Amino acid sequence: MTEAPESARPNGEAHARYTPGTPCWVSLMVHGMASTQAFYGELFDWEFEPGPRQLGPYARALLDGHEVAGIGQLPPDRHLPVAWTPYFASDDVDLTAETVRLCGGTIGVGPLDAADAGRLALGSDLSGAVFGIWQAAAHRGTGITGVPGTPAWNELTTFETASVAKFYETVFGFTEEPVVSAGFDYMTLYVDGRPVAGVHGVGHALPRDRGPHWTTYFEVADTDDALERLVGLGGQVLEPARDTAHGRVAAVADPEGARFSLIESPR
Repeated sequence: MTEAPESARPNGEAHARYTPGTPCWVSLMVHGMASTQAFYGELFDWEFEPGPRQLGPYARALLDGHEVAGIGQLPPDRHLPVAWTPYFASDDVDLTAETVRLCGGTIGVGPLDAADAGRLALGSDLSGAVFGIWQAAAHRGTGITGVPGTPAWNELTTFETASVAKFYETVFGFTEEPVVSAGFDYMTLYVDGRPVAGVHGVGHALPRDRGPHWTTYFEVADTDDALERLVGLGGQVLEPARDTAHGRVAAVADPEGARFSLIESPR
């Protein structure tokens, strides 16, 4: 993570409609809905409301009455990875899905309607990393950011940045800016001049058991305290807390193995 998550609005300001291409939602599909809700409820002070029903067993996580994330039930006969998935805003999910296909990606789910909330699709880029597309109707996306318990940043770990960043640039209209550093392959994606996501190329250092993947960073008030709470709830610390230019960061996993990162922004 080399770019500050400026896409997160400070001081808990509520979001209006998201500009196309902006990460606007994160969702997690799991085997145990009740236990997962209990874990994240304790970790981030989330409460939950059901729906929309078209997505099967699904719950929206609320923080101070604002929707911040979704958790859904994996079908018992589907052996899919348990992972957080970012959704990018689109004004026309069908057109965006077709562009994904034309650019060498795939669409695995949808496009389909989620009641009156909006319309969605799930796809993967040309390296196989999974992401979502969201066309808002009643549900605009994450309702509040910039406070503990909210998504702060999304970062793609992949083999190399050049071709993958070009894919996202074509599909979502990003502009890109490489980080110039010997031996470090990183690209920041921008919408309307604001950094919204990162792409990190790690070559052969990419774990074989994971492949290219997106990671969501969640804001916390104190990374070390959050890690202690996470371990007590059955989570796992994958990379211990470290200080960076953008805050104190740690990589973790929930009890079902879904990976994410915690970030305590500089005060």
